Amino acid sequence: MEQTERKWQDLVDSIGNFLAPSMAKDHPNLPVVKAEGCYYYGADGNTYLDFTSGIAVENVGHRHPKVVQAIKDSADHLVHGPSGVIIYESILKLAEELQSILPPKLDNFFFANSGTEAIEGAIKLAKYVKKRPYVVSFIGCFHGRSIGALSVSTSKSKYRKHQQPSWLTYQLPYAHPEDCPNDMNPEEFFPDRLEKDAESLFKHQVDPEEISCMILEPILGEGGYIIPPKAWLAKVREICDRHDILLIFDEVQTGFGRTGNWFAAQTFDVKPDIMAVAKGIAAGLPLSATIASKELMDQWPLGAHGTTFGGNPMACAAARASLSVMKEEELLKNANLTGEYALERLAKIKKKYPVIDDVRGVGLMIGIALKDPETGEPDGDTVMKVLNGCLEKGVLFYLCGNAGEVIRMIPPLTVTKEQIDHGLDVLEEVFSSL
Repeated sequence: MEQTERKWQDLVDSIGNFLAPSMAKDHPNLPVVKAEGCYYYGADGNTYLDFTSGIAVENVGHRHPKVVQAIKDSADHLVHGPSGVIIYESILKLAEELQSILPPKLDNFFFANSGTEAIEGAIKLAKYVKKRPYVVSFIGCFHGRSIGALSVSTSKSKYRKHQQPSWLTYQLPYAHPEDCPNDMNPEEFFPDRLEKDAESLFKHQVDPEEISCMILEPILGEGGYIIPPKAWLAKVREICDRHDILLIFDEVQTGFGRTGNWFAAQTFDVKPDIMAVAKGIAAGLPLSATIASKELMDQWPLGAHGTTFGGNPMACAAARASLSVMKEEELLKNANLTGEYALERLAKIKKKYPVIDDVRGVGLMIGIALKDPETGEPDGDTVMKVLNGCLEKGVLFYLCGNAGEVIRMIPPLTVTKEQIDHGLDVLEEVFSSL
């Protein structure tokens, strides 16, 4: 046993000999041997409360028994199935079940493996159908790191450094509440500003008849958990309709109950033409989907897109089990109740510590923004101190924001009030120690 433990620690200590820095240098590189429910079990023998959900993936908790059984049952029959060469029950039943929880007419699917692939599919679909070359995205959104997805990602310039995409895209400002003048209503200010910004873009840079689609995150994820006014998203929809531009929602992080509804499109009551989903869809197995109406998908013929591993039978089985768990355990309701409770507690904590600039969230997608109390500048350094302090006390948070200034709190949707209390007690202890 001791020899095994030494070998494991040796591997961790020499991680750079095996994995590229772009894979191995994230926070906090916690060595774990098991995960279950809302917890990681560390190689050091300690238990860690997970407020990251594997970065918004484990919405039904780690290794939910029904999901694990579904994977085992699938593996007994079919491990791989190149869809189209063969066809199998789990992919068809998953598509049918997803139709019942999505906004109307978002009822046709191209399954892939990751969020980035779903974004690539969404952009390709829009360009193919509209036969227009250009895409408009919004500053601060993150859509992935492949070249196509990177061309519309602007959450951090470092993601594009030395890798700038070779084709042109255009950007409009996202609705950051802090940009709204104090004497203005955000529900009025941001739609008006968007109208003017879009008009300027169309007059001076690109004719709207050349734009195939606009793409955005209905809530900024990597960009800092920014929640836009509902009226602003409605204005985006209206501008797209006016110019016959397709609207793509990147719901990779906001989907599958994270905002207290199945999707943020329902939270904001704004329906996109195309949706990209991943992360929470299959409880940890690689699966994603580009979703649109049958009318749109029928214009995207065989050969225009493809996949070898997309819609894997085991992943589809896991996704079906995950959907069943979310319904049976009423996890959307729990996301709303525990999310509201967490925000109430965080609002009280914020009053005690000037370093906390803002607390914001919808459902269990919660951001805690930090600033330097003297300069008012975003404070990513203190975020790292807080993350490390919480980790030492057995609670795992993550970060986001352009300067890494936002603590990301995204526990599994199975989280209990008691677990919320424990995690926030630890968080407050760390703030107090600072």
